[in-house]
Amino acid sequence: MSKIILALAVMLTLGSCAQRYGDAPRNLDDACSIVRERPSYLRAFKKTQREWGVPVPVIMAMIYQESKFISDNRPPHQYVLGVIPVGRQSSALGYSQALDGTWQEYQRQEGGFGAKRTDIFDATDFMGWYMTQTVEETGVAINDTRNQYLAYHDGRTGFLRGSWRSKSWLIRIADEVAARAVLYDTQLRRCGKL
Repeated sequence: MSKIILALAVMLTLGSCAQRYGDAPRNLDDACSIVRERPSYLRAFKKTQREWGVPVPVIMAMIYQESKFISDNRPPHQYVLGVIPVGRQSSALGYSQALDGTWQEYQRQEGGFGAKRTDIFDATDFMGWYMTQTVEETGVAINDTRNQYLAYHDGRTGFLRGSWRSKSWLIRIADEVAARAVLYDTQLRRCGKL
């Protein structure tokens, strides 16, 4: 009997060390560590850069802000009376936190119906597609991280209307995303990944 208990304890211990699907890389403040731990991420980022022109550090900084690199990330549930779940704050899902409607538009126009928000290649391709449309509709440069993030968060129409101007918290976050892109750029150049 004690051998069975010991075997179960070993299995539980080893199982707790395994990486759960969707988990974030260990050190999100070090771009080199992220791409060393997850080489497929760098391949996805570079593919998006080739296809859409979005610099790798920009896409990384936006994914950090949107999902902290958690593939199946979702907004929190809303509750009635503090205990009864009534749904989520939005339909956002995945690395890019794309909303259902915007994702479906991407699938129709570019990604195909097999594209998944939880797949790093599809999510980064979506972001490149969306950001390229932002360039076309608003004139915001593809490497203008701050304004690309504002347009990503509030939508292109909201960005053009200036809805973000009354959201000091969003302006602060957009500045943080821009600063993180600069940090990631410096780090990736230092470790030779750009």
